[in-house]
Amino acid sequence: MYQVVIIGAGPVGGRLATELSSRGISTLMVEEHAEIGRPFQCAGLVNPPAMDAVNLHETILQNIDGAKIHSPTGIMVPVGREGRTRTHVVCRKKFDQGVVAQAMSAGAHLWLLSRPIEANVCNDGVEIKIEREGEIIDIKCNLLIGADGAHSWTRRHFKLGRPKEMMIGFQADVSGLTGEDNWLEMYTGRDVAPGLFAWVIPTGNNSHRIGVWARPQDLNGRSVEQCYDALITHPLWENRFAGMKEIARYCGPVPCGVIKKPFKDRVMVIGDAAGMAKPTTGGGIGPGFRQVEAIIENLVTALQKDKLSSSDLSTVCKPFKSFRKEQDRARALRDLLVTIPDDEELDSHFRMFNRPEVLDLINSEGDIEHPVPLGMTLLRRVPEFRKLAVRAGFKLLFA
Repeated sequence: MYQVVIIGAGPVGGRLATELSSRGISTLMVEEHAEIGRPFQCAGLVNPPAMDAVNLHETILQNIDGAKIHSPTGIMVPVGREGRTRTHVVCRKKFDQGVVAQAMSAGAHLWLLSRPIEANVCNDGVEIKIEREGEIIDIKCNLLIGADGAHSWTRRHFKLGRPKEMMIGFQADVSGLTGEDNWLEMYTGRDVAPGLFAWVIPTGNNSHRIGVWARPQDLNGRSVEQCYDALITHPLWENRFAGMKEIARYCGPVPCGVIKKPFKDRVMVIGDAAGMAKPTTGGGIGPGFRQVEAIIENLVTALQKDKLSSSDLSTVCKPFKSFRKEQDRARALRDLLVTIPDDEELDSHFRMFNRPEVLDLINSEGDIEHPVPLGMTLLRRVPEFRKLAVRAGFKLLFA
């Protein structure tokens, strides 16, 4: 018997387990894989507030000061300032293991090679059947929390709905590239990243992560792997990628858009399972940590009083509404500036971005981790973008 069982021992599940256990809540993490941090389908970016929350700076591979964003025809716009760290590139295996180790130090239990096969809510708890290394074990908890990723078993089993968007991401670890270690690169255009962008992220020691993500409806029958191939062989960029050597490949879903009701009686989902990844970057660790921080005190109170009905959890999860609103605005801005425009219109946007006065504005207010304030400033202060603000309509301006 546990007060809380968390399905999934990734960084968000591990962070929640730490916060619960440190407050005296008996917690079990259930992880289907044999080790923490493998496999992963993430670019491995952790923003400074999330890193400060867990103080795992030893897992940082590279600090990133900004992004160099390329238009379909090669116009480059830099966002960021030299010497001011905007995000960290981490070793995901070490980072995830560090977060889960903190949970265990706080008193949480961990079962590896374990997965739920059945769960039923009863009056006084949740009865769960766990398959653990071939053995079926019956356990009971007061609250079941799914932190089990984009294809969440918990979300599907309890029919909690689906994230608003489910993108597809592909990534390769490579060696042999050169460049500025503290700047990541982003590439746009229908050939290499239809509707979104591709990226090159330095990971230290002359190594990089190259990836692309896209919405299925924008691929027109192609795969994200084909988009990756189009990037590294593109006439504008092929010299950039000549001589590199692939080390590993990863592919996985990116859920964006908090589900409308991520809870039922004695059940809730968080992180990627709830659709918390950012629609502008696909990042999920920072938003997931923010979720934990936003609900932890009210959640612990609800657990201590055993007030865990759908109505009670609705109150606990009230902050999620503001996260959903924030995502909706970010998605509308992304669609306006990147997803909807064709390559010709994208280039016209980049020409405006590249004007000296607009570059000054971007680099005084720009933040690759929080692009919405910058986007809204551009719509208000750059005359050519004001008609885009009208096109965005109420969804962006009043979401």
